[in-house]
Amino acid sequence: MSLPSNIFRAVYQESEIERYKGNPFIEALPRVSKIEELKTKLEGKVKYNPAAGYLDARQRAHELCGLLDDFFQPLSMHVALEEKIALMIRGGYVARNIATGQLQQHLQNGYERLMTGDISSFRFAEAPSTARCLSLIGCSGCGKSSSVLRILATYPQAIYHEKYNTYQLTYLRIECPVDGSLKSLCLNFFQEVDKHLHTDLTERYGRKRYSTEVLLSFMGQVANQYAIGVLVIDEIQRLGRKQKEGQERMLEFFVALVNIIGVPVILVGTPKARPIFELELQSARRSTGIGSMVWEPLPQHKNRIDKATGKPKPTEWRLLTDKLWQYQWLIHRDEPLTEEILNTWFELSQGVLDIVVKLFVLAQLRAIITGVERLSSKLFVKVYESELQPIHPMIEALKSGKAKSIAKYSDLQYKEIDKRLLELSQQISEVAAVKSDTLPFASDSEAMRLYNLLLGMGCESELLVPLVQKAIKDHPNLQVRALIPLVLEWYEQAPDEVEEPKEKPALIKLKDWHTLPSDDLRFGYSQHKKQSDELYQYYKQQGKIFDMTAWLKQSV
Repeated sequence: MSLPSNIFRAVYQESEIERYKGNPFIEALPRVSKIEELKTKLEGKVKYNPAAGYLDARQRAHELCGLLDDFFQPLSMHVALEEKIALMIRGGYVARNIATGQLQQHLQNGYERLMTGDISSFRFAEAPSTARCLSLIGCSGCGKSSSVLRILATYPQAIYHEKYNTYQLTYLRIECPVDGSLKSLCLNFFQEVDKHLHTDLTERYGRKRYSTEVLLSFMGQVANQYAIGVLVIDEIQRLGRKQKEGQERMLEFFVALVNIIGVPVILVGTPKARPIFELELQSARRSTGIGSMVWEPLPQHKNRIDKATGKPKPTEWRLLTDKLWQYQWLIHRDEPLTEEILNTWFELSQGVLDIVVKLFVLAQLRAIITGVERLSSKLFVKVYESELQPIHPMIEALKSGKAKSIAKYSDLQYKEIDKRLLELSQQISEVAAVKSDTLPFASDSEAMRLYNLLLGMGCESELLVPLVQKAIKDHPNLQVRALIPLVLEWYEQAPDEVEEPKEKPALIKLKDWHTLPSDDLRFGYSQHKKQSDELYQYYKQQGKIFDMTAWLKQSV
């Protein structure tokens, strides 16, 4: 029997945990990962080559935007969430073992519910439930949904058990409907099952005029028929848009799904969802069946002590930003991440992971457009003020620390920011087009690569143009890496020794000082010209200030 490419044939490996042994649904899953293995599985696969920093501006823009999807740094909260999900999936299968007939009991109970229309009905009272429920609450952009999906992606989603002629869905994610309707929730569920198992449930149940109660019974029966390991219901705060009665009905169904039908459920939402779980004690208790997780934005300072050495360890904020800082596609990139930039970065993002990454990407796009080709705290502030205006209310609420304010702005959408990312990418294309008109060899990709590499080494653009032209003309068969030392040798010669001398470069105007290398005194002035104290401290950190007092003490 041939299977669709997305469905895996079950391969069993005996479990080391006694309560999981002999359960085909559990023994077809990957083994429980150790922490280091888990971090490797979860970590984003960003393909980065330092030489890519000297690519064409448009190519770098594409590399940067890929960072939004590919970058992921596993943190302690992700490890804790993975542990809970692993327990939920395996624990939910304990009482639905197809090899012992327990699953068949659940299916028979489901049939009883379809016949009676009562979601609490059962025929086999001894069919227990080992399922649990988890609520995951956090502000928009803190990575709830993406983290859950990344963790679930470490499991094969659809598995076929040939011995039992049974399909297993290890997980299924659906979104709570915008209108908070139970019927819409059921239809979303059927559509997702159809997508992964190539069934026709939507056609079979969705197009007929079944009552909501019957659809819920069908939903519970399908969840057991295809051995769903965990059901993730995202955007749970949308329940607040219906009347209280509708909220209670849906919560009662979630409780029945876990308590009676035996399917684990993860409810994901923003702080607006908190009051929903307080509607009744039973739903509040069930929502914390395996622990409620509240994800706060990443704190900047949180003491972590290495138990082995007794010394402080880097904070997770520092680990995240240090990792992200490596991915710069800028010609004049600064290697060390300074405390000034780090503090500004946190102040403007408040540790919200999505904003942290988008601010970093937007700042690089702006650096390419303006020709600065480096990141600075001043640039971060400009990008925040001009590109991230839609999220200013949320950032101010997070700064205030007031729960009501945070809940009010906790589910802001980022569509305007995503739109600005596309617009800035388009501007880079326009800038690149202008540059193509000014450089005589812009149509030659190898010549442009040679030019950008030398520019990144600190060579002046005006002197490079004729030298690159000469190198390409005289040595058309040499590769770029062989041409670099040749052009550098010419660059170091006196102007009269070069066959095609260039006029003395014009003076750089004050308004362009921000494009100079980081070690140029004029660059420091462009960043701190309005704050003389800051400028002095900046020069001092750069080693540009001569310490006269210390020198006099030594000479005495």
